[in-house]
Amino acid sequence: MNWPKALLAAAGFAICVSAAFAFQREFREFPGEDQLAPVSSDQLLPSEFVWGRLMYPSGGAGGRRFGGFGRDWRNGGTNWTNDYPAGDRHLMTALRRLTRINARPIEQPINLEDEDDVFNWPMLYAVRTIDIQLTDAMTAKLREYIDRGGFFIADDMWGPVEQQAISETVRELYPKRELVELGNDAQAFHMLFDLDNRYQILGQWARRNGMRPLDGVSYDPHWKGVFDEKGRMAIAVWFNNDTGDSWEWADDPSYPERFSALGIRVALNHIVYAMTH
Repeated sequence: MNWPKALLAAAGFAICVSAAFAFQREFREFPGEDQLAPVSSDQLLPSEFVWGRLMYPSGGAGGRRFGGFGRDWRNGGTNWTNDYPAGDRHLMTALRRLTRINARPIEQPINLEDEDDVFNWPMLYAVRTIDIQLTDAMTAKLREYIDRGGFFIADDMWGPVEQQAISETVRELYPKRELVELGNDAQAFHMLFDLDNRYQILGQWARRNGMRPLDGVSYDPHWKGVFDEKGRMAIAVWFNNDTGDSWEWADDPSYPERFSALGIRVALNHIVYAMTH
């Protein structure tokens, strides 16, 4: 082996990695549903995978969700912070325990307005997108992010009315692509766990709701996807499921374990799919 060349190559790789981290937006926390212990510096060390939570503008109910119509979504406390941050951190704990992926234990809130920062993160998760209102510029950037290989998940919408906004967003992103139901043969259901026997994932609120769906009528869970021209699923949309709650309440003994069991497995399968496709 030519050691000088090897050392130069290693040094070059280290410089590239350092440069990539240098351009990433710093970690930030926002008001959400959960008040957790302060984040320590060792929890933010560079990792192979970081879970990205999409910050997005809301209208209507999304602006009132956490304390007042018209609240600036850029400061948190709107629908994008539902199940945040406990849901994200519990999911990353499961990912670190059940896979060999070197995952950062702390999520990264991502704002599409932050220049090119979104391209530094492999996956975006958006919750309660019942009235998501991306600007044209944000839609274009999200499309570019997906086209570059990024993966996007939308979760926790109940019934046709709540599903309308994310369905329209998908059409704006890709007018010629369809949001299709995933069958049992979908690769995303067989990456780490075989998930042929899926069922509706209810949230912690169901304990006080007679174990009924959030809207009381949408009993049929749906896992859907948008595929690109090469057959790669690039967008996943989970209807009539509260997957985020299944992570957030996974350590609460009063929350039904079977919901967390499936919710964590669905998410981990999709993460492994996104990292390998």
